[in-house]
Amino acid sequence: MGELISFDGGEKNYEGYLATASGGSGIGLIVLQEYWGLVDHIKDVCDRFAAEGFTALAPDLFFGERTTEPTRAGEMMMALNISETEQILARAVEALRILPSVNSEKVGIIGFCMGGQLAMFAACHNPTIGACVNFYGIHPHVHPSFRQLECPILGVFAETDPYAGPEVVKALDEELTLLGKTHDFETFPGTQHAFFNDARPEVFNADASSKAWNKTLTFLRQNLAG
Repeated sequence: MGELISFDGGEKNYEGYLATASGGSGIGLIVLQEYWGLVDHIKDVCDRFAAEGFTALAPDLFFGERTTEPTRAGEMMMALNISETEQILARAVEALRILPSVNSEKVGIIGFCMGGQLAMFAACHNPTIGACVNFYGIHPHVHPSFRQLECPILGVFAETDPYAGPEVVKALDEELTLLGKTHDFETFPGTQHAFFNDARPEVFNADASSKAWNKTLTFLRQNLAG
């Protein structure tokens, strides 16, 4: 089990959930929340990564606010201060990299829904990020500068998704291909948006979630280990 921590944000401290690698040290990984906030599901994802040998930090992008109501979650997402969020992400990466429980030269970043788009955004702005995983990422106000991207991206998408649907995936794939950026996208059949979230039985898909999890672990280890 991890713990809530504070990390240096310059003029003020930020908070997050830190789960330390089961062996004491491991690959550093930033985990970015969905639009619900830093909820138990995201903490559990961090704990799962820790059990696999990663030291995972999930910064709290909503400053303690969380919800189970989609309307409120959408309001929180749309009210996100992108400039401040960029600062939080940069500081979270810095805080993670200096931990004695992190032994990788570069760190990874993974995000879900809103967090998936933010993961790509952060990867484009921070060369110390060595691998990025985007689970069905979307945010209309977050625009990654892919020309600056230096790390590979793994994209995980749902077959039925009103937010990150086939046209969104196709456009992103074409843009990254045109720019010569390394990426691997997979759309999982029979799935809906947020199919990885086992706290939401109405969309959770156990088989696809397991396959996506294993693919994510392989991708992160291949690009960050050693």
